[in-house]
Amino acid sequence: QVQLVESGGGLVQDGGSLRLSCAASGRIFSNSAMGWFRQAPGKERAFVAAISWNDGSTRYEGSVKGRFTISKDSARNTVYLQMNSLKPEDTAVYYCAARRTGGLSSWANIYDYWGQGTQVTVSS
Repeated sequence: QVQLVESGGGLVQDGGSLRLSCAASGRIFSNSAMGWFRQAPGKERAFVAAISWNDGSTRYEGSVKGRFTISKDSARNTVYLQMNSLKPEDTAVYYCAARRTGGLSSWANIYDYWGQGTQVTVSS
């Protein structure tokens, strides 16, 4: 069993930055992946970014490419999402997710574990 705890959300102005952290307890298998998703009010949960635990390869949703960076610290079992040049449309609850096994994916329904979410609000 893996438990995920997100932190780092908050209120920031348009153009500002935040760094989200996701600490995982339990074993993360080397052939697994972790990802970040977000859900804005009235919208479905959407993919943001994912990282392979094995080789660190990454994937991003189009609107965050060049602004967000996903990274990991294997020793700490922690994944980060550095968010720069934030826009009001980035406002959402951000969720961390992990797969038991399997590579990168943007499909939420194949992730096995989820955190409780952290609110990110970008004011204009």
